Amino acid sequence: MAERDVVEAPGRVAWSLLPAAGVTLAAVLLFGFQLGGIGHVVLVAAVAGAFAVDRRLGQDLTLIGLGVAIVSTTSVEADLTWDRFLTIGAVLALAVAVPFLVDRFVFKRRVIRFPWRSGVKWTRIEKAYLVLVPFLGWLILPFYFIRSGAYLNWPAVTDASELARFFVGVNAVGTWDELFFICTCFALLRRHFPLWQANLLQATIFVAFLWELGYRSWGPLLTAPFALLQGFLFDRTHSLGYVLAVHLLFDAIVFLAIVHAHNPDMFAIFVY
Repeated sequence: MAERDVVEAPGRVAWSLLPAAGVTLAAVLLFGFQLGGIGHVVLVAAVAGAFAVDRRLGQDLTLIGLGVAIVSTTSVEADLTWDRFLTIGAVLALAVAVPFLVDRFVFKRRVIRFPWRSGVKWTRIEKAYLVLVPFLGWLILPFYFIRSGAYLNWPAVTDASELARFFVGVNAVGTWDELFFICTCFALLRRHFPLWQANLLQATIFVAFLWELGYRSWGPLLTAPFALLQGFLFDRTHSLGYVLAVHLLFDAIVFLAIVHAHNPDMFAIFVY
């Protein structure tokens, strides 16, 4: 089978949607509701059901399930202490690396890929969106974090070391989001489902993770459209570089806004 044959999903609704929805539900239970026992049972049942429907679907949902299960082994609530900083970093790295390695060396495929560039030039609209993203972040994020009190889900930065760790952490998690939710979850789901279905499934997992991370209160009203748009943009551009640029530009404002919320004298550039 040619490499190109494994990236386009058939435009149909099938029984395969049920186990895929089960994996998504498991992620919501594990990340959103912190229900480890039932969440893991649902995850295993969904993957088993996928194999009953179709072997290729079973393999792909196994890879997503491995990543979800690995992340569920620790809390990803924001914490700047060195032990939690390193633990969360190691767990997230494994959640991307293990599915990738299983795909390559167990399933003997090259389905999970991280295509930096597609070879197609970005359109004017795509370039303009890169400029628009930080402006939208500046306009929306301080209002959300401060008015909802969600900034309290992140620890206050008290010294230069914590400021540096927070900056690195925000960018590292933003990068991981694209590697796992887009290049892994979305790309695997897209092999089996039309764009809108694959995108809704990955966005639900994405939003559940961000809820645990700290985007609570009415945060999903922001994170759900963002996750859906990231999936749409990746489907359009096939470029990790592009969606990562969008995400990190947005996260730059996340970093500034949260630090400002805790320390109003710092980065006092916002109106809210």
